[in-house]
Amino acid sequence: MPNPIMNDKAIDEAARAGWGAPNPSTRNTPLGTMLGDPITDGPISEWKGRAMTASGTATATGVLLVLVLAAAAVGWGMTEATPGSEVKFPALAIGGVVLGFICAIVLRFKPTLAKVLGPIYALAEGFFLGAISKVYNDAYEGIVVQAVGATLAVFAVMLFLYKSRIIKVTDRFRRNVIMATMGLMLFYLVSIVINLFGGTVPFLDSASPLGILFSVVAAGLAAMMLAVNFDTIDRGVAAGWPKGMEWYCAFGMLATLVWLYLEILRLLAKLNRR
Repeated sequence: MPNPIMNDKAIDEAARAGWGAPNPSTRNTPLGTMLGDPITDGPISEWKGRAMTASGTATATGVLLVLVLAAAAVGWGMTEATPGSEVKFPALAIGGVVLGFICAIVLRFKPTLAKVLGPIYALAEGFFLGAISKVYNDAYEGIVVQAVGATLAVFAVMLFLYKSRIIKVTDRFRRNVIMATMGLMLFYLVSIVINLFGGTVPFLDSASPLGILFSVVAAGLAAMMLAVNFDTIDRGVAAGWPKGMEWYCAFGMLATLVWLYLEILRLLAKLNRR
């Protein structure tokens, strides 16, 4: 599922969410006024908390990835999907998708909960990834290793392209990528509703040229979102965003990586069916 929390409005609101700053009304005690005496203890210094850093964001992202891998191992082990037999997909895996989506929505409105919602999201999505990866791997042996390798390769390439300024994340670039991402998320939600009513979107899982092209475009969009994630982190560090924003940005990075992995997994499955 595309990343729902990395649009400019959401990020700006998150950066101004408070993050533990003291209430301005508590900076002076009203006791003196209550006693009739003015407070003359000098000027009040501006409160400054610890600022976000790139290394701190990387550490938070690493923690979330470890949780994803641990939960994925559990999900893999609980899924039975041998070739030629009925797939026993654990119901908890679907619950993981729903819980992960709820975490993303809650984070949109409560960004200060990122340090709590991030690990919950990682465990929920990790369990689902482990289960769905087991199904794909039993259908196409070795596809999971290929998908993981391709995801890491795309991450490395996009980081190089971003750091070397071959890809420049301008305001226009960011808006276009986010708008396309939101459009794709809406399409996926509509397709889910269609499936619930017994219908299908033919090219979504088809190995036809159109189906493969769709997966290539979706994976490419996820890769472009990585560049937006990198730029968001750099902007946050430069602007001195609150320390808690490290977890918010780590959540966004993880959501993009999960999305990218799933798109690559689906693309490889389509190519294997050709």
